[in-house]
Amino acid sequence: MNAGTHRPTVLKVDAQAIRQNIKQELGRLKAGSELFAVIKANGYGHGLTHVAKYAAEAGATGFCVAILDEALELREAGFTQPILVLGIVDPQYAQILADQKISVAVGSREWLETANKKLHSGAKVNVHLALDTGMGRIGFQEPAELKTAESYLNEHSNHFLFEGIFTHFATADEVDDHYFETQVARFKQFMAVLTKRPKYVHVANSATSLWHDACTGNMIRFGAATYGINPSGRVIKAPYALQPAMTLSSALVFVKKIKKGRSVSYGATYTAPEDEWVGTVPIGYADGYPRCLQGFHVLVDGQFCEIVGRICMDQLMIRLPKAYAPGTEVVLVGKSGQRQISLVDVAEQAGTINYEIACSFSERIPRVYVND
Repeated sequence: MNAGTHRPTVLKVDAQAIRQNIKQELGRLKAGSELFAVIKANGYGHGLTHVAKYAAEAGATGFCVAILDEALELREAGFTQPILVLGIVDPQYAQILADQKISVAVGSREWLETANKKLHSGAKVNVHLALDTGMGRIGFQEPAELKTAESYLNEHSNHFLFEGIFTHFATADEVDDHYFETQVARFKQFMAVLTKRPKYVHVANSATSLWHDACTGNMIRFGAATYGINPSGRVIKAPYALQPAMTLSSALVFVKKIKKGRSVSYGATYTAPEDEWVGTVPIGYADGYPRCLQGFHVLVDGQFCEIVGRICMDQLMIRLPKAYAPGTEVVLVGKSGQRQISLVDVAEQAGTINYEIACSFSERIPRVYVND
């Protein structure tokens, strides 16, 4: 997709905010623990390789991604740090994993058996065994299954290195920790059958790292909080001030005064109750700004301005308190004057979570990096 560099819509990423979030978390970790920055989904919409650079500068010793292609993009960009693919990679690509020194999540002995047949002599894949303690996504479900996989890894050490073991908590961002503790207990049952602990034992995503001390892991997967995103939204306060890294802004491209009774946008769902100024902003749902945000607001000159009418694919309209010149800044996420719109604000209006909003902004919106 071509980035829209000839329109005023832009997504700014504050490199210093990313560095500061990571540094603050590193300061809380126990001695000997490592932080891998989770930069999947184009760095949660912030830019994969840029975030990797800032994370490494701040002290992250490795990266986590979701799919093999993301890991390959990092290698092609020259990053030599450990990279773990958290999703299941088809075993037919085992040789690529070995050649590029990319670690992979494995949730079955069958995967190992198939991958073993695909590897050339001397090739070795770094394996992190995934444990399903209650997330229900990927991983071994019973300790006995884990034991057979460990045995297989030991028997085929010419092709595999048992580098890590991990699980993922489903409710670490919630106040009620009953299910969380159930998963902790299951994880301990899994660990009890191992002959030897691997180099990395990791259970903590951002939420777990922020609010729990569980399972004596020695590496955390720092995701949402890297970007200043609170994993629980407003439910639980972070132990330190997370610095939002993302600002989304545009500008007025057309301003007109409409008469009382005139309607705006598709479906004529908004009709002006009186004469009013309406401005057009060049961003829409094709850019990842949710169509359902009709009635929400943006910021112009430090003032909240309501989105009137349905959001279009490429444009939206706002009610202005007075006439403003085309080119006047419009803030959709971020600060203007004394007021602010957060990703949580947008997410709550859209009926979703702040993660989804950040990840949804399309590549048509150029990323601009400040404090690089």
